[in-house]
Amino acid sequence: MSMISANGSTQSPNSAPPNADTSGAWHRTWLVAALVAIAFADSSIVVLALPQLYSRFETSITGVSWIVTAYNAAVALTALALVFFVHRFRARLVFAAGSLLFLAATIACASAQALWFLIAARCVQGAGAGLLLAGALSLIAVNVWTLAGTFGAALGPALGGVLTQLFDWRAIFIAQAPVAAAGLVAAWRREDEPTAAEGWRPSLRRTVPANVCLGLVFGALVGALFLGVLLVIIVWQYTPIEGALIVSVLPLAAFAARALPRNAAAGAGLLAAGLVALALLPSASVPIAMCALALCGLGLGLAVPTLSNAALDVESGLTRSGTLTIGVRHLGLVAAIATIAPLLASTLPDAGDRAMLKATQVLLDAPIGITDKVPIALDLRTAFNKAKTGEIPDLKEPFDSRGAQSNPTLAAARDDLVSAIQNTITRAFRSAFFLAAAFAAAGALLAWRLIR
Repeated sequence: MSMISANGSTQSPNSAPPNADTSGAWHRTWLVAALVAIAFADSSIVVLALPQLYSRFETSITGVSWIVTAYNAAVALTALALVFFVHRFRARLVFAAGSLLFLAATIACASAQALWFLIAARCVQGAGAGLLLAGALSLIAVNVWTLAGTFGAALGPALGGVLTQLFDWRAIFIAQAPVAAAGLVAAWRREDEPTAAEGWRPSLRRTVPANVCLGLVFGALVGALFLGVLLVIIVWQYTPIEGALIVSVLPLAAFAARALPRNAAAGAGLLAAGLVALALLPSASVPIAMCALALCGLGLGLAVPTLSNAALDVESGLTRSGTLTIGVRHLGLVAAIATIAPLLASTLPDAGDRAMLKATQVLLDAPIGITDKVPIALDLRTAFNKAKTGEIPDLKEPFDSRGAQSNPTLAAARDDLVSAIQNTITRAFRSAFFLAAAFAAAGALLAWRLIR
């Protein structure tokens, strides 16, 4: 019976799939693993590109957020539907069908000219990801599948930020297409066995607690992978590649956690602690934010592999239990977004009013002439009105257009005003971060009870 032990391992050992890898199949195995990592990374890979997508499609932040939500919802629905009959098909065919659908949808995403088309393509891409993730369970070793999923989820924002900054948001999808094509070819050239008959009730009974923990942990990751990125890019106004460097501490910490004893309860607890630290940020502080994200990464690296191994019932139901855990992970993400996003949206308007009052005070106290103060104030009011409609205003432009880059007094006033606004909006994220931390804390409590 698969249970979490005190050191975070599972009593059921990870066994390789029926076709053990040979030296000739090594590359095919890791191509499949790479596609698994990409499919998990797609849950958050476009987050750092949201400002660019907003400008391209002339919509609101709410509108572009559906590019993220649609993918995760499609993965969850597809996987949960597959639970009932995926064991009746050859794993290779399920993976190949999913890879082909994923590839076609990825190309469609890269060529999208309208927001509705991109969201629709992301839904299809999510359906393909659900299929290929379920099929991959029997093509590669369980521990390889688990590690690919863990680091894929952690690397998503950083990878997307680098591609967006160096090229364009479309590069996020263009870069995925060759990986999907290579994974499709690798699966097609590999022979597999028909999936063995699986019992349903034993698998369900053994894996439900671990799956609930996984859903809570992935829900908590909304705080690190979504709220944290939005804070860095939209509020603090760093470029995508700068944001990628900041959030890269998360996958690095997750990788470093491999050297530590695996413990799901401790991992979920560290994730909760990191999110609480983000909630209590006193100001727009990159060093503190990076330390908090590092805690989140350590928690992710400790909790997800352990819980994944417990949720995968190798002995009696690998295919079904694995497909169930795919659905539950992404269902946790969708549920967290559905609860956290409205909470954040409800706190931002009041924070915007407070930020405007603070900005007015800073501007009035600034040692600059009235001939500069009045036009700057009018431009800032226009910028704040844009922010209320979902646009991302450039608060430095009213100062820079009047020579702040060469005038130290104007530059100091600009920096003080921007800092005051950023600090005020940063504190508005507190309730949303606390809610994300509650997901992690609930996961830690449940994992602790499982260990006992």
